[in-house]
Amino acid sequence: MALQAGIVGLPNVGKSTLFNAVSNSAKAQASNYRFCTIEPNVGLVDVPDSRLQSLATLVQPDRIVPTQLEIVDIAGLVKGASKGEGLGNKFLGNIREVDAIIHVIRCFEDENVLREEGKINPIGDKEIIETELQLKDLDSVERKWHRVEKMARVGTDTKAKAEFEILSRCKTHLEQGKNIHTLHLSKEEKVAVADLFLLTDKPVLYVANVDEGSMHTGNDYSRALETAAKAEGAEVIVMCNNIEAQIAEMETEEDKQMFMEEFGMKEPALHRLIHAAYHLLNLDTYFTAGVQEVRAWTIHKGWKAPQAAAVIHTDFEKGFIKAEVIAFEDFVKYGSEAACRENGKLRIEGKEYIVKDGDVMHFRFNV
Repeated sequence: MALQAGIVGLPNVGKSTLFNAVSNSAKAQASNYRFCTIEPNVGLVDVPDSRLQSLATLVQPDRIVPTQLEIVDIAGLVKGASKGEGLGNKFLGNIREVDAIIHVIRCFEDENVLREEGKINPIGDKEIIETELQLKDLDSVERKWHRVEKMARVGTDTKAKAEFEILSRCKTHLEQGKNIHTLHLSKEEKVAVADLFLLTDKPVLYVANVDEGSMHTGNDYSRALETAAKAEGAEVIVMCNNIEAQIAEMETEEDKQMFMEEFGMKEPALHRLIHAAYHLLNLDTYFTAGVQEVRAWTIHKGWKAPQAAAVIHTDFEKGFIKAEVIAFEDFVKYGSEAACRENGKLRIEGKEYIVKDGDVMHFRFNV
């Protein structure tokens, strides 16, 4: 599906360190100077899912294939980016292409890590990024607002009038220093600004990058960020990016487990981050389970069976006949597809069936 979550933040807050920790297919350079990341790094991230292993234990397939997210590490933003400061225009162009934003904010003291913005201030850092995104969106909205204004005021173009009204609301909202997603435009209203790919309309997840001693409890910095994020309905993941990167670099699961036990960790905080990003994108997972492979597939919430089938192959959607569906809990309870069929837990669903998270599916099609 090629959905992307972009890692953003001020320079030297731990973006590339986080990227290195989450990505299992690419490594970004992490250094202590501005704009270490210039071109965006892209990596594929496995989405941890214990259900996949549960199915594999029962089916004993030749291979196990998790679903993945695409993570993009984008250059650090600075104040004035909307006017071209630093790598501003390049940064904003890259972030415009992602579907969701993972905003990394520094919540630790370390005199050895360069910081040009003065004292540690998570709320101030958050506002710098938001202001630059708002200013860039305002520029985009105003350009279209001026184009549509004349058509809306002169003539009988009802579409132009409706667009102008929506653009005017967006313009006022941004001028007040508010993000577009808090305007709560309807699906129909969003069509008027869809071509602008507004930055502040993207869902946001915050990462409070704390020191080693605060990774379990958080600190005053992360708690201040959590309060601010709660006001906008956003989630904060508290984690120590350096510790997560060290875990990711270890070659064996045994080494990782020993390291985590030493730090009192049951699992990497990255797992929470990846799951949060996955749900931020409004995604669900369904499974296919056979002797060749047990595999997880990503779909949008609310997709119907033919759309879900198309994720495997477009021919599955074109020639869709029906879907055989078993709830994950039933599959685990009865231990096999055959046992589920015998106990009446295998359902036959048609084109209107809305796939549920965790469904184990087999599609029948004819092309």
